[in-house]
Amino acid sequence: MNPASRRASTVRILGNVALVAGFLVSVITLSSDTGSTEVHILAGFLVVTGIGLRIEAAISEPRA
Repeated sequence: MNPASRRASTVRILGNVALVAGFLVSVITLSSDTGSTEVHILAGFLVVTGIGLRIEAAISEPRA
């Protein structure tokens, strides 16, 4: 496995973790209904970061 492919795989995994964390924060916050917007901003930031990492991994992955 070459380094570029390994890096793309790592970035893809980090993107998945950020997406799952963002969705979990969102679901937990919606069920508890705390009323604060900071947690919703954090969840949105995690989801956007996860999507960005997944796109970056797709672009930088070497073509076979």
